[in-house]
Amino acid sequence: MRTVARLQPFTSTIFAEMSALAVRAGAINLGQGFPDTDGPQGMLDAAQKAIASGMNQYPPGDGLPELRRAVSEQVRREYGLEYDPDGEVLVTVGASEGIAAAVLGLVEPGREVILIEPFYDSYAATVALAGARRRVVPLVVSEGRYVLDPEMLRAAVTPATVAIIVNSPHNPTGTVLSDVDLNLVADVCREHDLIAITDEVYEYLLFDGRRQHPIASLPGMRERTVRISGAAKTFNVTGWKIGWITAPRELVDACRAAKQWLTYTGATPLQAAVAHALDAERDWLTTTPIALQSARDLLTRALDEVGFAVHPSEGTYFVCADPRPLGYDDAATLCRELPARVGVAAVPVSALADDMDRWAHVVRFAFSKRPDVLARAAERLHALRPALS
Repeated sequence: MRTVARLQPFTSTIFAEMSALAVRAGAINLGQGFPDTDGPQGMLDAAQKAIASGMNQYPPGDGLPELRRAVSEQVRREYGLEYDPDGEVLVTVGASEGIAAAVLGLVEPGREVILIEPFYDSYAATVALAGARRRVVPLVVSEGRYVLDPEMLRAAVTPATVAIIVNSPHNPTGTVLSDVDLNLVADVCREHDLIAITDEVYEYLLFDGRRQHPIASLPGMRERTVRISGAAKTFNVTGWKIGWITAPRELVDACRAAKQWLTYTGATPLQAAVAHALDAERDWLTTTPIALQSARDLLTRALDEVGFAVHPSEGTYFVCADPRPLGYDDAATLCRELPARVGVAAVPVSALADDMDRWAHVVRFAFSKRPDVLARAAERLHALRPALS
């Protein structure tokens, strides 16, 4: 192989593999997390208007001023966090680039980054790109939900540790970290002078009355937190790749030093449209989680009726389930058989973990689909038990 050694483990993704199986089998793809409906019409109209009006050249490297202002206002309005749009907000090509810019700009080769397992696959790849090492802390089950174990988290910190990546609401488990968990992370960051890189792309997609609590709002954390979010999940535009970083100027400067050599900047008219959405499409932010909660309930019922042991989903697009009651100990084998057997695709959580044995029995399903699509998927899943018997 000509691929450099540090990237050889990342030459393909589980999402691409499962999506390809879904296409070949004509299966309903509940593996990859993207919606099948568009975002608010006003935002789509704003994008078309921006293109027609000539907003088709490079924007400033930090992003359009109107989007940086809208992001600053959104974070202030929602969380009481103040960020100067001129120097403390950086527009990125999706949240994934924001995470990459933060790790590349803030973590020296040979240093360590803590990841919470299971983790979105780009985190591990980004740490490898930086020439750094990852240390992994697993979520554990307590009283029926996933939480952080304080002893495990503290034991993961070494003199080489620089940062911790925190994702809440959490992909792939659908967990929303509790205030206890967030305060634990904050304590560890303050005690060991660590940077918190927070992936909050699902910040509005919380269920059952929950609200987002950014770790940057905790005492002593604003100055050491790189907060990352974006439009993809908030406004159903995963293909637009408009994300952003909010952080103190010194941290943004470090992120920019890396980001400007990755893409320099993102799509000008789409930035303008997202700025419009943050300002003018606030109703969307309250109606979307209601619709997703209904979708979660539909799919959760179907999985429960089939015989899966279903883990409660508190946010995101995802619900995790245990197929061992169906006689399957290996979720990866099950996921590779599902598209052809019953016409539904899902993702094994073990592909998003270092300790694959710990997560070998967990399957992630995405419910970010239209009700009629989920109803068809539920009908197909009901055939799972006899199909596998």
